[in-house]
Amino acid sequence: MVFDQMELGLMPASAQNRQHKETMRGDFAPIERLDVSAYRIPTATPESDGTLDWDATTLVVVDLVAGGTHGFGYSYADTATGRLILDLLADVVIGRDPMDVPAAWLAMVRAIRNLGRPGIVSMAISAVDTAMWDLKAKLLDVSLATLLGQVREGVPIYGSGGFTSYSITELQDQLAGWVDEGLGMIKMKVGRDPSADIDRVRAARGAIGPNLPLFVDANGAYERKQALEFAHAFADLGVGWFEEPVSSDDLEGLRLIRDAGPPGVAVTAGEYGYDLPYFRRMLEAGAVDVLQADATRCAGISEFLRVGALCWSHSMPLSSHCAPSLHVALGCALPAICHLEYFFDHVRIEQLLFDGAPRPVDGCLRPDLSRPGLGLELKHADAARWQVSI
Repeated sequence: MVFDQMELGLMPASAQNRQHKETMRGDFAPIERLDVSAYRIPTATPESDGTLDWDATTLVVVDLVAGGTHGFGYSYADTATGRLILDLLADVVIGRDPMDVPAAWLAMVRAIRNLGRPGIVSMAISAVDTAMWDLKAKLLDVSLATLLGQVREGVPIYGSGGFTSYSITELQDQLAGWVDEGLGMIKMKVGRDPSADIDRVRAARGAIGPNLPLFVDANGAYERKQALEFAHAFADLGVGWFEEPVSSDDLEGLRLIRDAGPPGVAVTAGEYGYDLPYFRRMLEAGAVDVLQADATRCAGISEFLRVGALCWSHSMPLSSHCAPSLHVALGCALPAICHLEYFFDHVRIEQLLFDGAPRPVDGCLRPDLSRPGLGLELKHADAARWQVSI
């Protein structure tokens, strides 16, 4: 059997892209440009969870151009992510057929082999891959939800915030505000000061009423037996979701809490998954009741779709982490999805800076099928004051 250089992966990326251009299908022009920008947006107030403090969020934006059409992608990541895109990934995708998103994704994964998949490398691929999907849908003049195919018209969301830096009054005001907006599920942070957690959860329950589902997220702050004790205490306050009670790297600990904890409390984790094997290991360990994934971290829409298939094959519910404007189309396309996270910081940024950011109606987000692609455009003039160099 004879293989040419391209099949063996020996042909330089520039030569591969020229060959892609020469064999382009249909009437679509190749990708001709990739631009990257980054924005550091201060939080409304200082924020913290069980293990981290922050006062700003960095948004990395990718703009792909083919035949005058722009593809929009983004990730919440460090500015180093943008530098990596410019230095390594831009040459991989420029010149490629915008219809062949899987081929571009695979080429990017091969290009970063010596850097490793976890962390900003996968977040860089995420931003470019998302822009590729957005570009493809726009060239076909359909929404991303239509391109992927829908199993539902809208996706339930849960309000997410309740930071440990908040006073009791601030906590109750935020959570009650989401109830007033019609959100049907609420999540808060715990774990920074375990001695205060029961009182804070009790106050949250008082703010949202006795019947609304209440979630807690420890961000890996507890030890195993401590987390197990809190699981029972939280259950008495009607908590039905315990996110990262211990580190998401501690699969045995997650399994312990899942097996020995109250039957009505779902153990969840997965937001720090950067590749498909990570999610497979979590499922094979029996570590969670609901798997989480984030398309801005796990190498984009392409890999998120595979996570959805993995969950479906394991009869495992899937919930998206953060970035609600990006996940709404995916939530409508994947049968394993149970709900989306409506995270306070990202909602604020996306409504400030994205034209077309979806807003909840009756506790759900729905894609605007009249807008092609993700249905999002960056408000460059509004974002300019927060732009930082890459």
